[in-house]
Amino acid sequence: MSAVNGTKFQPAVFFLRGIPGQEDVHLWISIPFFLMYVISILANSLILYIIKTDPNLHEPMYIFLSMLAVTDLGLSISTMPTTLGIFWFNSRKISHDACFVQLSFIHLLTFIESSVLLSMAFDRFLAICNPLRYASILTQPRIAKMGLVSLLRAVALIFPFPILLKQYQYCKDNILSHSYCLHPDVMKMACSDITVDIIYGFFVTLSSLGLDLLLILLSYVMILKTVLSIASHVERLKALNTCVSHVCIVLLFYTPEIGLSVIYRFVKNTSPLVETVMGDVYLLVPPLMNPIVYSVKTKPIHARILRVFIK
Repeated sequence: MSAVNGTKFQPAVFFLRGIPGQEDVHLWISIPFFLMYVISILANSLILYIIKTDPNLHEPMYIFLSMLAVTDLGLSISTMPTTLGIFWFNSRKISHDACFVQLSFIHLLTFIESSVLLSMAFDRFLAICNPLRYASILTQPRIAKMGLVSLLRAVALIFPFPILLKQYQYCKDNILSHSYCLHPDVMKMACSDITVDIIYGFFVTLSSLGLDLLLILLSYVMILKTVLSIASHVERLKALNTCVSHVCIVLLFYTPEIGLSVIYRFVKNTSPLVETVMGDVYLLVPPLMNPIVYSVKTKPIHARILRVFIK
């Protein structure tokens, strides 16, 4: 019997990895990871609570911010059980089905977050370049439709991933590069022909993250063009200041995402530690930093948070 046929009888599990070479201090490493998860969940929940309870914040900009907070919560919750399970209990095994479910949720939420960031860029574009039509274009029903389209697009793009992965045979050592499942990482474990998966994955990346980033950059080119036409220096700074928070979270989201994609697709024989760290930055830092950035840079949110804690 061939080696490939023999793989049918292998256990249907993957093995997750913590921090390579640091297994002896995983318990200590778990402390900052646990704090990051707790702060991320509490901070995003606080943002949602403030926006929900303050009628003055029921505006497009803050509705999009609440969508961002929901996706960040989802990302934190999706990765937290397996990550902390490795650090605390050395629980590395994960079944194929559980792994496919986890990676589906992670990539689904990633694509939704990308769409939300694009919607927020459109919000800033309208507010600065066409303020007279801002309220008539970004009505609450239209914002709800934008959110629904973002969800449906993400579901449609992600749906084939677990179906394709389910068809493959896995005959390698099945040790993944992270403490959670990601599609490119799992795909590399297959000993079947994964050409279709590679092509589709590349198409999905370009048509979602790539297209969204291109449109965000285009919107900021238009914003800069409008801002530079303003005569008053003070008004220019005021207009640009409304975009600072969004620019920060766009950089926080896309920089590690692009870096990880480049490592998977173009870098050969990369260090496992580099892959692991990039993956952790990609999924842990944006949910942690997004609410902090908006709390510091957005005055209404900042003032409302102070009122919550001063009471």
